[in-house]
Amino acid sequence: MLAWTTLSLALSLQLVLAQSRGEHGPPVSVPQGDLLFLLDSSASVSHYEFSRVREFLGQLAAPLPLGPGALHASLVHVGSQPYTEFPFGQHSSGAMVQDAIRAAAQRMGDTNTGLALSYAKEQLFDTAAGARAGVPKVLVWVTDGGSSDPVGPPMQELKDLGVTVFIISTGRGNLLELSAAASTPPEKHLHFVDVDDLHIIAQELRGSILDAMQPQQQLRASEVTSSGFRLAWPPLLTANSGYYVLELVPSTRPGVVRRQQLPGNTTGWVWTGLEPDTDYDVALVPESNERLLGPQHLRVHTLPEEAGPERIIISHARPRSLRVTWAPALGPAATLGYQVLYGPLQGGAAQHVEVPAGHNSTTLQGLAPSTVYLVTVTAAFRSGRERSLSAKACTPPGERSRAPLLPKAQARGP
Repeated sequence: MLAWTTLSLALSLQLVLAQSRGEHGPPVSVPQGDLLFLLDSSASVSHYEFSRVREFLGQLAAPLPLGPGALHASLVHVGSQPYTEFPFGQHSSGAMVQDAIRAAAQRMGDTNTGLALSYAKEQLFDTAAGARAGVPKVLVWVTDGGSSDPVGPPMQELKDLGVTVFIISTGRGNLLELSAAASTPPEKHLHFVDVDDLHIIAQELRGSILDAMQPQQQLRASEVTSSGFRLAWPPLLTANSGYYVLELVPSTRPGVVRRQQLPGNTTGWVWTGLEPDTDYDVALVPESNERLLGPQHLRVHTLPEEAGPERIIISHARPRSLRVTWAPALGPAATLGYQVLYGPLQGGAAQHVEVPAGHNSTTLQGLAPSTVYLVTVTAAFRSGRERSLSAKACTPPGERSRAPLLPKAQARGP
């Protein structure tokens, strides 16, 4: 009798536990990844701006799931030499990371961002710095827009390694350069915000960071241009467990197959030399000597030919302003944006205006009357190439100043 009672209690307990698990459901997976904050700490940033950006990063990090088995964060300063405020995994909660960011002191010195980016690449993939293999990598760079050394090459190296790059500029950066530096699409990864309004983007940026930290299970394409695109996939193999075979077939020539064999520790590849405005079928075939893995398929459409401005129209000419319009107008999917460069044809300082993608006109202000200007419109493409077209524009003469009227002489009697 006692044995049956014991068994009954045990079964009842298992039933309750099973119902409890059913009510609460399976545990929610916590994203894992390495998040590196790159903070402009140079002398080009005022103490007030630095304090506002530092507070923003702390508020951005506090609600994130930071800790063991979740996200790890690190802070690197941009200055004459890069400096690590704290490495990955040192702080085990969002509150601790926030306190550490708030305690960071400005380093001053030059704005050697390119040097700091090369250093950040080492930190993101160095296990001695606390970085972890096989987890998503995210870089959040806050800048006042200037750099003493080139940013493009080291930033591209980071993106080639699969790092997602978010850029927050306090409003003085070059739109085309920063759009090329940020991950695509730039409208999601690049923010121009005044230091006093940074809190406005905190929630959106935090959500984007968490999205980037989610493990990717499928083959995906990015940075699509008219002549190529980038592929990325999760680590399905290791260097010792097998290799990948990539196949590329254009829809216009189904019998033409390009193949590329890659080591098992590869997680990305860039196809180049492709035809514009064409569908391509991509197959990723993992060849494993340990387990059976099915192929993954993807169709990618290359962009139309990179056509720059073909016609420039000058209108609304005034003594000190005129309007420049060009065609065709390319959207964000085809171009990063436009730069309009203008200056007196007979010599003088040239100025420029940045125009976002999708727009095809701008008004040039502060011109001199009766002056011939050379106007050049340049389209910047995601491939790094540029296309330009120039035209002459002349401002009309200004209104002539009239001589003051003299008072009439009073008639005098004899």
